[in-house]
Amino acid sequence: MRELALTALTVLYGASGIVTFLGFMPTIRDLWNKKPSANIATYWMWTTTTFITSLYGFFVLNNLVFNLVINLQLLACVIVLFMRLRLPK
Repeated sequence: MRELALTALTVLYGASGIVTFLGFMPTIRDLWNKKPSANIATYWMWTTTTFITSLYGFFVLNNLVFNLVINLQLLACVIVLFMRLRLPK
């Protein structure tokens, strides 16, 4: 029973990473359409902290699902940050 619960939690955690990535899509769409809807300071902070979390995942946790989820979020942060930096202030 415990093993089934842990497997279910792992699947749900992985799915939540996909949902989180999809949550960035409205902002990415706005930026694609030249609407500066993302705050640069916020995305600098989120990109930096997510990068640090990614390093922790690789070097300390060594957990595949965690690493996939956090790096999907890091990718979304980087996309938003770079797209926002290309737009005029």
